[in-house]
Amino acid sequence: MSKSKLLNDKEKQAQLIANGEIPKHIAIIMDGNGRWAKQKGYPRMAGHKAGVDSVRDILEAASQIGVKYLTLYTFSTENWKRPKSEVTTLMRLIAHTLHKEIDRLNSENVGVRTIGDFSSLPESVQREFLHAKVRTRDNDKIQLILAISYGSRWEIIEGIKKVIMDVENKKLLPEDLTPAVFGNYLSTTDIPDPELVIRTSGEFRVSNFLLWQVAYSEFYISPLFWPDFRRDHLYEAIASFQNRERRFGKVSEQIKHE
Repeated sequence: MSKSKLLNDKEKQAQLIANGEIPKHIAIIMDGNGRWAKQKGYPRMAGHKAGVDSVRDILEAASQIGVKYLTLYTFSTENWKRPKSEVTTLMRLIAHTLHKEIDRLNSENVGVRTIGDFSSLPESVQREFLHAKVRTRDNDKIQLILAISYGSRWEIIEGIKKVIMDVENKKLLPEDLTPAVFGNYLSTTDIPDPELVIRTSGEFRVSNFLLWQVAYSEFYISPLFWPDFRRDHLYEAIASFQNRERRFGKVSEQIKHE
């Protein structure tokens, strides 16, 4: 980034911060890699590789403006149904990218975490993530949470199983189970719910992503495919968020008097 562009970006960030609340947690459904590639006449994997550049730019910008948690929908439980060759190549890309980026992530004080069915991942991918988690466990500028082999229905079912076990073992009384308590049985137990959810490619679906956690999240749909989504588009999404009234079931008059 040139010096003039850097100054301009810093001005945009300062304006955004001055305009209102910066979401503490942003979750992104990174959609459209394959369609981006197809539109350009490239193989699908070219779209996934191009999407890495967007991840790098969005993570850096989010960290600079004060976002504390960035969750990226990296690979869903349903994505295992894709052609085996694509899944295998994608897993290699994830492992290679994490190995390549870990020094930079650590130097920028980024903590790396995962949510999802970790045991279903190839051993090579598991090793890279375990190394990244250990290497960055004390970093606290921003938490990069990669939802990989993740599906919200899977997560909720796993949480229910844990609740049943605790009830059977007399560790939990059924009458003590509340939404707040149940949240402790999910993989995001120590992560605040996202205030803002962004989905690229213009699709209006949640796609089995954080169904429990997005109950009161604000949504922003971008028509851009993920490889074309950059920091300026992130700023637009946050500006849209800042212009919304979040009532959480109350009426406007109540919010104004609080």
